[in-house]
Amino acid sequence: MASKKVCVVGAGVSGLISARELRREGLDVTVMEQSDGVGGQWLYDPATDIADSLGTAGVHSGVYASLRLNSPREAMGFSDFPFYPRDGGDARRFPGHGEFLRYIRDFCAAFGLMDAVRLNTRVVHVGVAPGAGDDGRLRWLVRCRRRDEVTEEVFDAVVVAVGHFAQPRLPAITGKYTISSYLNGMEKWSRRHLHSHSYRVPDSFQGEVVVIVGCHESGKDISLELRQVAREVHISVKSMDDVTPGVSKAVARHHNLHLHPQIDRLCEDGRVVFTDGSCVVADAIVYCTGYDDSFPFLETGGMITVDDNRIGPLFEHTFPPALAPSLSFVGVPTFAVLPRFYEVQARWVAQVLSGRRALPSPEEMLSCVHEYYRTKEMAGVPKRQTHNLLFDLEYCDEFGRKYCDFPKLDEWKKELFWWTINKSRDNHESYRSYSNFYHDNVIKLPVSWGPVHFVIRMTGAEWQPMWQATHDHPDVPSFHSQIDLCTVVASLGTQSL
Repeated sequence: MASKKVCVVGAGVSGLISARELRREGLDVTVMEQSDGVGGQWLYDPATDIADSLGTAGVHSGVYASLRLNSPREAMGFSDFPFYPRDGGDARRFPGHGEFLRYIRDFCAAFGLMDAVRLNTRVVHVGVAPGAGDDGRLRWLVRCRRRDEVTEEVFDAVVVAVGHFAQPRLPAITGKYTISSYLNGMEKWSRRHLHSHSYRVPDSFQGEVVVIVGCHESGKDISLELRQVAREVHISVKSMDDVTPGVSKAVARHHNLHLHPQIDRLCEDGRVVFTDGSCVVADAIVYCTGYDDSFPFLETGGMITVDDNRIGPLFEHTFPPALAPSLSFVGVPTFAVLPRFYEVQARWVAQVLSGRRALPSPEEMLSCVHEYYRTKEMAGVPKRQTHNLLFDLEYCDEFGRKYCDFPKLDEWKKELFWWTINKSRDNHESYRSYSNFYHDNVIKLPVSWGPVHFVIRMTGAEWQPMWQATHDHPDVPSFHSQIDLCTVVASLGTQSL
């Protein structure tokens, strides 16, 4: 019996891990990728679409040149492919985007996934194929464009692993971000304005007065970078609840960095007026206001909708009840340990498609979705945050255990993860440069990867391998969890590589 044909849309992190897990289950996988390389958003492109500075039709990646990871590399790898530094690479604990792209490419090569990837292939249509198969199950028609050639192919299942960070979201005067009600005066603004999706380097802002709209990760990063070259940088926040202690400290520390409430209106003469009545004359505005999820290729007759970034209905953020299991989504949740959670999703999808696991009935899944919505609404969570997991690491562990027997995240990684979040809130400027671990100067790291054991010391924000040996070495203990390096060094002695 021929194995099921599965199309994965996107060769970013979630698409590649989906392909790997699907192959492990013996499925026939094809990955469609619109770019000329794998990596998705991490495939940095220095160019932007100058004719569309708001980014609504610009280049695919929104990565800026100076971007560094905001999670430690120990927590950023897949479960069986750690994100270790490589020779000649960026060995920092919070490396730049290029190092993570290399990691993605290494992962792709290590598991032989490139032969399943079709590059420069844009998916323009995914819909139910006419007629059911011999088994009565849905099939999916996938139409792609590669340069001037359009092709169609029928698949047994489709995994959607794209849709985020491609459609910039612009601000509105209501305080709720919508695409139909832009900021008052935006259409009359004659000076430079751009979405952070189109920001790359600070050079062109030399000596200017810049307003940054938004104060989440990109807003903080770009504000702190621009204040080094701009005359003034003014950060506008929707709510003072968005202002972390670290932002307040940065504003107090730098004379040209200023904090303001939400923008009331933009004026043709270059004035930006805030809701407290204050104003500045600005040369440029950068909107760091996030993205709208978008799946323009997906046609389901209304069975799946996107409403203020609520993609639904999706059972456990993954399966649409009426179309499962032949259609699934990997990579929808935010504010989790990524890409690990995507790996869990991908494994679950693969095991369901292979027949190793079964889903509840469509009715049961839909009921669960509605109950989840009710719980969120009662807690006052905006619809836009439906897929925000709020860093609930215990939920993530339980998700993996329940649906695919995925191992729990190591406790030391959880500690490091929370340490990072707390440090970033306290001091956004310096948290990536902390020299030691989170307490008592004792570094605790896993030291086995396949047949090789490592003892690793953090010096500054970099890794230094101190000792390694194979299992054949008589003095090598079998490490399976965290260790105290002081104990290891004391018992084995210091043996430099």
